[in-house]
Amino acid sequence: MKYHTHIFLSAGMALLCLCSIGTPLSAKNKAQKKTIARLQADIGYLASDSLEGRRTGTKGEKLAAAYIQARYQKLGIAPYKGHYDYPFTYIGGRELIPGSFLEILGTKLSMPNEAFAFAFSGNLSLKGSAALEVSEQGSPWIVPFYQDTDEATNPHLEPERKAYDMAKNAIKGGATALILYDAIGSKYAPTFNAKNDYDSLTIPVIFINNAAYKQYIYPAYSKNPYAAIPFNFAVGMSKIVRNGINIAAYIPNNARYTVIVGAHFDHLGYGEDGNSLYAHAKSDRQIHHGADDNASGTAALMEIAKRVKEKKLKNFNYLFLHFSGEELGLIGSKNFIRTENIDSNMGAYMLNMDMVGRLNDSTNALTLGGVGTAPEWSNVVEEAKKQFKVIIDSTGYGPSDHTGFYQAGLPVLFLFTGQHKDYHKPTDIAENINYAGEAKVIDFAEEVIAQLDKGKKKPGYLVTKNNSPGKVKFKVTLGIMPDYSYQDIGVRIDGVSDGRPAAKAGLKTGDVILQLGDVKVLSMSSYMEALGKFSPGDVTVVTISRNGKTELLSIVLEK
Repeated sequence: MKYHTHIFLSAGMALLCLCSIGTPLSAKNKAQKKTIARLQADIGYLASDSLEGRRTGTKGEKLAAAYIQARYQKLGIAPYKGHYDYPFTYIGGRELIPGSFLEILGTKLSMPNEAFAFAFSGNLSLKGSAALEVSEQGSPWIVPFYQDTDEATNPHLEPERKAYDMAKNAIKGGATALILYDAIGSKYAPTFNAKNDYDSLTIPVIFINNAAYKQYIYPAYSKNPYAAIPFNFAVGMSKIVRNGINIAAYIPNNARYTVIVGAHFDHLGYGEDGNSLYAHAKSDRQIHHGADDNASGTAALMEIAKRVKEKKLKNFNYLFLHFSGEELGLIGSKNFIRTENIDSNMGAYMLNMDMVGRLNDSTNALTLGGVGTAPEWSNVVEEAKKQFKVIIDSTGYGPSDHTGFYQAGLPVLFLFTGQHKDYHKPTDIAENINYAGEAKVIDFAEEVIAQLDKGKKKPGYLVTKNNSPGKVKFKVTLGIMPDYSYQDIGVRIDGVSDGRPAAKAGLKTGDVILQLGDVKVLSMSSYMEALGKFSPGDVTVVTISRNGKTELLSIVLEK
């Protein structure tokens, strides 16, 4: 089909050219200046020092949420289902229970400065003594972390992984606790990580640093290598429960389907969650302002909501969603989809904007993601090419909030102006935003929405492959998409691929995998461990929880 200058057709509906026709240039310029002024005000505030990086669960996040809510109130756009605020809770890691301690040779070590328990540590109180490097069944083990100097100076060592593997071997050997000490001293020694991805173990696992070893243990050990070292400890780990908030505004038109336009507004705070790319993040505490990521998308969403209301688009309902928890793994959007029952029965499509503020004037490149999720998006791409150099990503999956909506059965369209050197660094500031470029992206998004409204027809839904980078490869697969935001025991299924082992076995979206074969699935870590035990053609049993009831299903594993 040929695409004409002002009209293009798709799936039985006519869509006009994504450009304004007949509007005087002076009026366009005035409108753009006003848009830019609003964007500067919005991004300037959201990325300001006073919001301290809008980390989920902080005062800065709440200030940003209040600002967004006030904007919708001023625009006269109603809250969704009677309220703008949609709070959620999530597990932000694990921490030591107050009162936990470690005493060696009668001296209490400072925790976590001299010693700490790993986040995967089990809970136990124990008093006794044990000789160093003696591994007896039914007793605690006090063993060196490094075996030699070469290992201690290896920059490729993954200390937390090593500690976890040592602990699992100790459990197999009958240890009741594992106390690791650094007798060599290394800049690659493990540190406490509240958000490790490892399953909790049944024994306490404690690390004593080199300075504490030399001060307390070595003097006694050097006199008598076979001496029993008296110890006394109480270790308890608890989950860190944090709170976040989504904002939802709504234009109801009594239509059959609802268009969802979204953007996340959270960012990294001071980089406390370990997702900063600033080289000195640990030693130099700085605000990560997140002007492009994603104050830009937040401001763009509020601007689009304003225009949808002013244009009185009426053939769909319009739901404007601002998510938190995106930087932590799409937690906010996943929660909203699940609790508000978002699916293809209510949703027309989802348009997501994440980092739309750094359009490069030289390349003029705009990435359109999700273009394989609806046949109509091919026409949108052709129109975008008249204004931008278009980079196409066909998959419905990606590192932003549209992923969950695609998994819920909605066509998705993702707008992104590209990566840059300030990504996830304190230098992502409002002064670096290309405001005229962002206004151009907003104009394009507005026209996509407006023309689809004229067409009156919900875009079709197409299945795409998951091209996400960094996927771990196994000899077998179940053919599921795990819900990475799930934080209870097991692995919850976010999607099931047709024709794959899980679908053939009868697994469904929402099921929680509790065991695969003889491996209990506590989290993604043990799920991947379980997959690694099988080869194509193996038959095993998968234990799931469905609607609160446990079921056992036979499954044939395939490549």
